[in-house]
Amino acid sequence: MAQQAYVTETDDGGSGPERRVTRFRRLVSRGVSGWRGDPRIWRRGLVLAAIAAVLALVMVLHAQIPNRIGNLGSLTETFLPWIGVLVVLLLLLALVRRSATALIAVVLPGAVWLNLFGGLLFDKAEGAGTSGDLTVATHNVNADNADPSGTARDVAASGADVVALEELSTSAAPVYVKALASTYRYHSVQGTVGLWSKYPMTGVKSVDIKLGWTRAMRAAVDTPEGAVAVYVAHLPSVRVKLEAGFTARQRDTSADALGEAIADEPLSRKILLGDLNGTMNDRSLNGVTSQLRSTQGAAGNGFGFSWPAAFPMARIDQIMVKDVEPITSWTLPRTGSDHLPVAARVKLDTDS
Repeated sequence: MAQQAYVTETDDGGSGPERRVTRFRRLVSRGVSGWRGDPRIWRRGLVLAAIAAVLALVMVLHAQIPNRIGNLGSLTETFLPWIGVLVVLLLLLALVRRSATALIAVVLPGAVWLNLFGGLLFDKAEGAGTSGDLTVATHNVNADNADPSGTARDVAASGADVVALEELSTSAAPVYVKALASTYRYHSVQGTVGLWSKYPMTGVKSVDIKLGWTRAMRAAVDTPEGAVAVYVAHLPSVRVKLEAGFTARQRDTSADALGEAIADEPLSRKILLGDLNGTMNDRSLNGVTSQLRSTQGAAGNGFGFSWPAAFPMARIDQIMVKDVEPITSWTLPRTGSDHLPVAARVKLDTDS
């Protein structure tokens, strides 16, 4: 009697990867079928939809949020890019809730966020190569830095032609001067900020930013492409307090004074290096940002967050220029500071 052969079919008759793809398709198909057959998909998620609408309004109208109460507008603008995380969270919650209403609503803040910050997701310097005339870097070295010599070497290793350092303590400043002497022939320390250059510097002076002590300076750097005015500044810190909100009055006053000094600068080509304790979105820095443009925004490789170094959440260390063409901008590896150094390559001969 002949034995009957039985063939057991696999769930899709294909290989392992093919079976996994087929299972995934089935799961998606079941999910879609579940949504189609559920009449509540339009009634669920109304709260999520309302939150999505509020986030969109915050991004669109952030300049209208008043600063009268705890500088709430500036605080919102400082962390404005992080609203994107909330948008993604809303999207996930809408999927979990199976809410068509919430999913459609999330499209609105998503589109607004992409319009504001989508350009920062890409490397604008791709293909820039070694073009440019001058490389500059700035670093808040932290007055409590336990390794100033190592920090100086790390910054010099970037290959920058001009380096600005902020938060130089009285005891650490000579250490930085000694560590950078072999790379930079010219330097000047004014108060708690300093400037090091491979090219001669003239017209070096402190800049009064209304603090009572020196935290800003100016110098004309005589590059092979001609003179460029370089400003170094460390604006006062801001604080977030429950009883007072975002306290930034002293910083705002200093930003206005710095903006006035830059406006009075006789040289047309200007570069600002420093820790501004604020982002480019913060309206309180308009005295500076209305005159100069950020190298990170023009030629950066992402958001370029620089603080805090352990988990950067905001770009408060800035390289800004006028009548100078940004080629590329990037953050440097972490040093002994609580800030990341930032650098940029710029083109001074903009007529060629």
